[in-house]
Amino acid sequence: MAASIGNRNGSFGRSLSKFWEKQAQNWALPIIGILGFLLVWQILSGVGLIKLPSPLNILSEKSTRNLLLYPFFDRGGTDKGLFWQTLASFERVAKGYSIAAIVGISVGILVGTNAVIDKALDPLFQFLRTVPPLAWVPIALAALRQNEPAALFVIFITAVWPILLNTAVGVKQIPQDYRNVSRVLQLSKQKYFFKILIPSALPYIFTGLRISIGLAWLAIIAAEIIMSGIVGIGFFIWNSYTNDKVGEVILALVYIGAVGLILDRVVAWLQNVILPEEQK
Repeated sequence: MAASIGNRNGSFGRSLSKFWEKQAQNWALPIIGILGFLLVWQILSGVGLIKLPSPLNILSEKSTRNLLLYPFFDRGGTDKGLFWQTLASFERVAKGYSIAAIVGISVGILVGTNAVIDKALDPLFQFLRTVPPLAWVPIALAALRQNEPAALFVIFITAVWPILLNTAVGVKQIPQDYRNVSRVLQLSKQKYFFKILIPSALPYIFTGLRISIGLAWLAIIAAEIIMSGIVGIGFFIWNSYTNDKVGEVILALVYIGAVGLILDRVVAWLQNVILPEEQK
């Protein structure tokens, strides 16, 4: 009995050791990198080379500490915790990004399959995609007159181009052999679309989706800084800056970076789930 328990404990120990060896670099190295960055920041701030508050000073500030410990408070209006500020921005991104994905994939397929439409619209697409998100804010506000639809438009117009252009490239890159086989087999347009076009273009579509989710998150932060009086992480940053609360701004930046990283990883996970291994 004792020998059996000992064997089991030894097996568990070996399994734990193997798990740690496999995961050590995935977890330990990023943690070391983050701690190293915070240490350098603390030192540079302490000797006065940068004028930002140090990490320890930020944690010692009462307002920043309260935001960190109580992210779910809601006193009405725009006086809400960082969870609600971030959630409001995320909801806008989800709506605008979804519209951009639907429009971008649909128009990208149309452009990729029709050379005439491609030549007609490509100069317009290339022109519009170079306009920065902030430049669209006054136009959106002037045209739509309300903060919420204007914010959604800014997200859409920023996120749609990588999806559209990558989808079009993916459709154009379908191997000629696939097209020839579809003609020999006399596949219907519906079967060609679902059996050949979509599977072939999916890697390019996901590339566009992954680029666009980051751009959409950047766009809403920029838009909310301009659009005053709304609940959102962007407006929270600007309001904190105008009230000289730099610690709150830095804490909000941590939220922004964390959400951006999560969104990117979610799209990457969907790509791994949906795409066959040989297509990656």
